[in-house]
Amino acid sequence: MLTAFARAFRTPDLRKKLLFTLAIIVIYRVGTHIPIPGVDYTSVQRCVDEASGNQGLFGLVNMFSGGALLQITIFALGIMPYITASIILQLLTVVIPRLEALKKEGQAGTAKITQYTRYLTVALAILQGTGLVATARSGALFSGCSVASSIVPDQAIFTTITMVICMTAGTAMVMWLGELITDRGIGNGMSILMFISIAATFPSALWAIKKQGTLAGGWIEFGTVILVGLVMVGLVVFVEQAQRRIPVQYAKRMIGRRSYGGTSTYIPLKVNQAGVIPVIFASSLLYIPALVAQFSSGTSGWKTWIETNLTKGDHPIYISMYFLLIVFFAFFYVAISFNPEEVADNMKKYGGFIPGIRAGRPTAEYLSYVLNRITWPGSLYLGLIALVPTMALVGFGASQNFPFGGTSILIIVGVGLETVKQIESQLQQRNYEGFLR
Repeated sequence: MLTAFARAFRTPDLRKKLLFTLAIIVIYRVGTHIPIPGVDYTSVQRCVDEASGNQGLFGLVNMFSGGALLQITIFALGIMPYITASIILQLLTVVIPRLEALKKEGQAGTAKITQYTRYLTVALAILQGTGLVATARSGALFSGCSVASSIVPDQAIFTTITMVICMTAGTAMVMWLGELITDRGIGNGMSILMFISIAATFPSALWAIKKQGTLAGGWIEFGTVILVGLVMVGLVVFVEQAQRRIPVQYAKRMIGRRSYGGTSTYIPLKVNQAGVIPVIFASSLLYIPALVAQFSSGTSGWKTWIETNLTKGDHPIYISMYFLLIVFFAFFYVAISFNPEEVADNMKKYGGFIPGIRAGRPTAEYLSYVLNRITWPGSLYLGLIALVPTMALVGFGASQNFPFGGTSILIIVGVGLETVKQIESQLQQRNYEGFLR
């Protein structure tokens, strides 16, 4: 990987793209530290210090925003509205025929879907920004802070609207920065910004574990966490690269005097076909009951049960539901993202077949069978990786935002592998060594 980056910096075109990407990253990180108007920054810093390691329900969103959410900055919402909008439109593509037709139109249809994603991102940013401002004004953003109610001193309607507009504009700018990286930089812009947001929280989280440690001044716990992180990275890289290759043979066709086809290829089915989406879905779904209980008044039985069982990451009921939801969403997302019947029809149209399997419906049934078989280990792997923060919470007394948690490691390793592959592919396109000497 380091060799690929070194070679990229020696190539003028790639060097410009890498430097442009780094410049966008610097702008993004500066924006995560600029507070929005109407916020008492001193009170926010005091509450962040008091709530360090116990960020509760907003921990996951704060991680995706690079720590900007709890700082209530202009980039407080980060990339999450765009991710949510993209997932919603991807799910709606299966349900709405119009979106499915646009997806099949190629580049023009993809551009139209991207435009819809932008509009939905702005709408979600307005909703989430309003919710964040309301939460900050009520003091629920930092439930254990003594000055939580004074974070927003001026609670006039004009101040509230100004804060929501600033956060919405910040989300639109983050979306624009990500698209700039995609067009003129290296890799997928949104993935790169998500990578940077998560990686930015690592140093502070690791140092917090060291300060809380008791063995050899905390260095034993610090070293153990680093070791666990390296093992997890190796495991994630191994599984993310694993795939089942289904051989496909194309029959020869005579057109005039020429023979076409007769080639053999394969369909790569990844073990973790769903990626990190099931973990995000499961986390979001488990946050909903806790949020409802947090904003409801009274001491009803259902609220007490939720606060007892579904807000603590080390509770057996929470762990069980989290694991089962990840497995369920893994199968659900694979079912809507990979259509065996469509793949079988395309193979039949171009004269392709799987050796030993008849074309058409038997091919679709075979692909569905293989996909279900490999989704089981993939979903169990996702569930076990996502439970590492919980095990760390019990074993080391770490926070729920364990630095080498399942979601963060999956995203960082996935984005890193994809970016390195793109750099290597562009290097191969520019490397003509041995062609002319």
